[in-house]
Amino acid sequence: MARSHRFSFRLLFLLLISFETARRFSSADPNDETCLKNLRQSLEDPASNLRNWTSNVFSNPCSGFTSYLPGATCNNGRIYKLSLTNLSLRGSISPFLSNCTNLQSLDLSSNQISGEIPPEIQFLVNLAVLNLSSNRLSGEISPQLALCAYLNVIDLHDNQLSGPIPQQLGLLARLSAFDVSNNKLSGQIPTYLSNRTGNFPRFNASSFVGNKGLYGYPLQEMSKSKGLSVMAIVGIGLGSGIASLMISFTGVCIWLRITEKKIAEEEGKISQSMPDY
Repeated sequence: MARSHRFSFRLLFLLLISFETARRFSSADPNDETCLKNLRQSLEDPASNLRNWTSNVFSNPCSGFTSYLPGATCNNGRIYKLSLTNLSLRGSISPFLSNCTNLQSLDLSSNQISGEIPPEIQFLVNLAVLNLSSNRLSGEISPQLALCAYLNVIDLHDNQLSGPIPQQLGLLARLSAFDVSNNKLSGQIPTYLSNRTGNFPRFNASSFVGNKGLYGYPLQEMSKSKGLSVMAIVGIGLGSGIASLMISFTGVCIWLRITEKKIAEEEGKISQSMPDY
């Protein structure tokens, strides 16, 4: 009897686990549903690349590791990766994106998305990759982005971002790729993003170029070389100008001497030809 009860208990336990697993896989996490629904509403899709992003799918976007949404990847029934690159998308990034709490990679690069980067991204505590490059994003980079402690990649190049680079981003210990080139950023490059590793900075100048108001190492040396080039050009111009003046002045002096000599010779001839009275 005891063995029979133990067997029945184990069987019931396994059935409960199977039921719970099936329940999770058959219905979306309400946070993911809110995330996807609002993201779709905030984006314009003139090329209809997101035509399958509908409310029916949002209620059940995943089946285990299988996703029913183009551009989305699932892990254990949750959205953990969104890759919507080069789809001619417009609009803005929904702050409700933070509801996808299991998200580890977000790539919306090479679109025409505008507006600010929502500070709510700070609540994506599992985020490792953030690529919003080649869009039309504006405003400042939120210091709270540093709360995403697992970030390995921050790629924001070719946007219209302004203001300083937050010092806090330099404290991201896992950060291995960082690019904010070709924006409208200003101020000094944070020390912890430009610290030397041996003879090289943590991130080189290519991560920061194309921001007229940005300065500091590793851009500092480039600025000096540019300054020397400008000075050299100015020096060459001045030298050429002075040389031209000297040549012109010498030419004028020679012409005056020749003219004076001719005048003197003519006067001598005239005086010889005049009769004596």
